[in-house]
Amino acid sequence: MQLAKTIGRVIDIFYIKPFSLLLSKQMFRYAACGGGNMVLDLVWYYIIYHYVVAERFIDLGVVVVSPYISSLVVVFPITFLTGFWLNRNVAFCATQFGSGGQLVRYALSVVGSILLNYVCLKLFVEVCAIWPTPAKALTTAVCVVYSYLAGRYFTFTDKR
Repeated sequence: MQLAKTIGRVIDIFYIKPFSLLLSKQMFRYAACGGGNMVLDLVWYYIIYHYVVAERFIDLGVVVVSPYISSLVVVFPITFLTGFWLNRNVAFCATQFGSGGQLVRYALSVVGSILLNYVCLKLFVEVCAIWPTPAKALTTAVCVVYSYLAGRYFTFTDKR
């Protein structure tokens, strides 16, 4: 896949000291891919929250969904797919296992991330009274640690 190789080569340009002393190349690529996907997530979240959902509550009849949660629901499929593609083809490209099985494992690990996103957004916005976009940024930071551990030791591991 030419695009993945190009992205990998661009990331590797920045794999210099002090990064090369602190991180393996794989971890550096994972961080770069995750950082890029995080920026994509925040940009989409901002656009969806302010211009598509337009900061309105959505009444589904049975439940009323807050604008920050509905924005999360809209943005999630985009960053789910880009995150999987980047991790599979750029960060963990040495893996030998099929993409179908990894997609299922990735989906399972993302379920934990969704729950963590939901709980953190509720906590930061409703309890801590932080504005939704900065709350989403904080939530993402918490989820980064979880996501790396799940990706490294569950989804894209070279061991079954």
